Amino acid sequence: MTAERKNGGTTPMVRFGLVVADWCEKWFPDALVFAILAVFIVFVVGLFLGNSPVKLAGLFGTGFWSIIPFTMQMALIIVGGYVVASAPPVYRLVEWLAGFPKTPRGAITYVALLSMLSSMIHWGFCLIFSGFLVTEICRRIKGIDYRAIGAAAFLGGGTIWTLGLSSSAALLMATKGSVPPDLYKITGFIPLTHTIFTWQGAATAVIILVVSLVIAYYTAPTDGKGHTAEDYGIDIKPLTVPLEPRKMPGEWFEYSPIVAVLISAIGFTYLVSLFSTKGVLAALDLNTINFFFIMLAILLHWRIRSFLKAVVGGVTATAGVLIQFPFYGGILVLIAKSGISDELARLFVSVSSPDSFPVLVGAYSAVLGLFVPSAGGKWLIEAPYVMAAANTLQIHLGWVVQIYNAAEALPNLINPFWMLPLLGLLKMRAREMVGYSAVQCMFHVPVVLFLCWLFSKTFTYVPPIFP
Repeated sequence: MTAERKNGGTTPMVRFGLVVADWCEKWFPDALVFAILAVFIVFVVGLFLGNSPVKLAGLFGTGFWSIIPFTMQMALIIVGGYVVASAPPVYRLVEWLAGFPKTPRGAITYVALLSMLSSMIHWGFCLIFSGFLVTEICRRIKGIDYRAIGAAAFLGGGTIWTLGLSSSAALLMATKGSVPPDLYKITGFIPLTHTIFTWQGAATAVIILVVSLVIAYYTAPTDGKGHTAEDYGIDIKPLTVPLEPRKMPGEWFEYSPIVAVLISAIGFTYLVSLFSTKGVLAALDLNTINFFFIMLAILLHWRIRSFLKAVVGGVTATAGVLIQFPFYGGILVLIAKSGISDELARLFVSVSSPDSFPVLVGAYSAVLGLFVPSAGGKWLIEAPYVMAAANTLQIHLGWVVQIYNAAEALPNLINPFWMLPLLGLLKMRAREMVGYSAVQCMFHVPVVLFLCWLFSKTFTYVPPIFP
């Protein structure tokens, strides 16, 4: 059965959500289009600043491969999240959690809550975990609008994930070896106690979470007014990854739990040593989190063969990252080497004051995120001139990172890039999901910008730290 427009909802909020969702289904483009448009825009701006086309093309080509290590880190975040979420013990937890909601509206709000909470720990895990949860809930409760519950599952990736341990920007700035030298000269080392582990950051996350839940609840279609999975011809099935019997003697290592236990024991021993030597906060970075999730996944799958089968599914979900991140690398070098970065830094200083800077940075980060939907990759583009301006205006550098984090999540609600792993699990298209997340974005923008401005007044400037 095709998804045809159904009669309006029972309240203005429900009707509004349905109208936006229907519009997006017709008009929304693919994620890669946004990245290519960003290249065109930066290229044209570079021409206006006096650069030759040949020079700009050379910068783009050189930068295309400039963030490959970071690309691999982002891909491994998705893989790590997928293999943990698909491990049998975790999936049994998903099945248990799916039994709590009893109504379509309650289910949508429930998924939104768990999505946002899990995103604070690991955004890759959040997307896969939430997708599995939607699958199990929709098998149990009929009449749920598939677009609304899909958007609820993605809320973790579009609201507060950057304010927790998933923050690529905060973890990058706390990883001295990963900060690009040119950026390090401006910012120095910014510990997590100056960014995600501040009471202002926690308060921002709680407020956004509450706002998101209210919107999810009151825009959820009821009484058969939405589009179900059946309307889209989607056959919802539980996750099944059967482990075929061992056939060859050489496969013993792949099927023996001893191998999985020993390698994970070695990995966790390293982590305990690392945390005891450096301290937990100092040791947390992208590499540490990826390492932890891979070791945890091996242990949870219990057998190397089961782990490897899950990795195949996780690698498939990284396709968008692998093909689009090189474009962001090209944009990064174009901005940094064509004079655009310097001009933007001067512009921020000239039009900003300590009072207006948080709002301007937040708004700019959100707009740029439409074209570069990568918290870490975009931070490398934006940070040099934003942090230089923050030093000039004496704005707390750690809170600037948090302003970036809170605002950077906003465009994720309408840019389909980070929806890709979840879309694959739910068998949806971005244009089918993005309508309800766009409604969230409309309410979030003023709330987030206000919080960025309000809490900036509670900080005192601290000069860059060079340990």
